[in-house]
Amino acid sequence: MNLELLNSAINGNRRAMARVLSLLENRNINIDDIKSKFPKLFSKPDTESWSSIAITGAPGVGKSCLIDKILIEWSKLGIRTALLAIDPSSPRTGGALLGDRVRITAIDNEEFKDLIYVRSIATRKSSGSAPLIVSDMVDFLIAVGWERVIIETVGSGQSEVRCAAISDRIVVVEGPARGDGVQAEKAGLLELADAVIVNKSDISGATQHASEIEESFELGIGQTPPVILTSAHTGDGIESASSLLLGLEDSGRSKRAKWRERLLAKHERKILESSKLDEILENLSIGSISIDEALNVLGGN
Repeated sequence: MNLELLNSAINGNRRAMARVLSLLENRNINIDDIKSKFPKLFSKPDTESWSSIAITGAPGVGKSCLIDKILIEWSKLGIRTALLAIDPSSPRTGGALLGDRVRITAIDNEEFKDLIYVRSIATRKSSGSAPLIVSDMVDFLIAVGWERVIIETVGSGQSEVRCAAISDRIVVVEGPARGDGVQAEKAGLLELADAVIVNKSDISGATQHASEIEESFELGIGQTPPVILTSAHTGDGIESASSLLLGLEDSGRSKRAKWRERLLAKHERKILESSKLDEILENLSIGSISIDEALNVLGGN
């Protein structure tokens, strides 16, 4: 472990911090090892406030532009915020565009440059839209002084529920012309949402869609999450939405579902980080072992 690099990152060197995050992402360093060397950094008192928030939703609803506006509002309050923007990896080549950060203009503002950190992450082998290593990266960012971490997920449908395994709060972004409340509920995300933002409120149908989502929530169990109308284009609702998200509470609508995702994520991580995974995949592809035999090997690794 490079203690000099870690100390430099802890003391605010962004280049060193980026290198440590890369080491974590590539599994060249373990977050537990960092915790053992710097226990005081990770022994912060429990609070009811959240540290990480996943902002998710279908492609095209304006997640990146909305996050850009939120970053500006939080920076005005002096809040240090890190954004982890997740991009999908190609299942064939393994490559990723890592392009969401180009929409984030807040980092171009000299006044806010020390208050915002943006990093792109590829999904790689993860079966969901949020790689599990993100939780370790969040822990490290919080430990070295970032007050809030936003996780922008891919936006690829039901696989988005995996973000429940890596974040304290979940915000679902919807848009007009996305179907009625029942269609939105079918996506599987609303049962985990702590808040819903209907973006593009300047477009016809947004208000009606928000009302339909509120009606669908009334059929569920637990606290009804707030449904907010915003327009990243005009700025309408951005200030109130930013304020609400800072104090967002756990809706408690589906604690079992959240723990289910965390349990599944833990099991998946054990498989993906196995030193025998490549060998097992090769053996499976040529038919020399069965799925059950592969699971037995991985389970005993």
